[in-house]
Amino acid sequence: MTSFAIEVTPHARLTVDDMARLRALFDTEYLADFGAWDPDQPYGYAPHDVHITARRGDTIVGHVGWERRIIGVGADDVAVAGVGGVLISPHARGDRLGALLLARAAESMASAGDVRFGYLGCREEVVPFYEACGWRRITASERSIDRTGQPVTQPPGPPLLTLPLGPDPSPWPTGSINLRGRAW
Repeated sequence: MTSFAIEVTPHARLTVDDMARLRALFDTEYLADFGAWDPDQPYGYAPHDVHITARRGDTIVGHVGWERRIIGVGADDVAVAGVGGVLISPHARGDRLGALLLARAAESMASAGDVRFGYLGCREEVVPFYEACGWRRITASERSIDRTGQPVTQPPGPPLLTLPLGPDPSPWPTGSINLRGRAW
């Protein structure tokens, strides 16, 4: 297994060099299909408060981002860490780096103190990866602002996953979900 330096950095503390290295990671994967990476609205999704990065030397080869937000679930308000920007460089795949980054992200979410769950949406083909990392699939309708800025409601079915946090994690509440903003 290759050695990586894993760092947790609040968005406001990213340096100009960090931003350039993150842009290089994301643009290598997504530039042709989605255009240049924008840290304030990555590909039309919500930005991140915290970035967990993996470096090999000076190169960022992996990333997980999360943003703290209060969302609506049924009649409840729930503090979540919305996770997005999970990406591993093609040159660093196969070393379990994704699982390491998600574990470090979970630690940082739990240490935030008032975040009850990690929350993410993903493609069906990557659900087994997240479940192997401890995430649990839920079924609910989800209301959000889409990548073009329009309100949208997704019926139950597409993958939504949660990660209970804290020493005494509670079960995910029942009901429809209102992200109260863009998805991650």
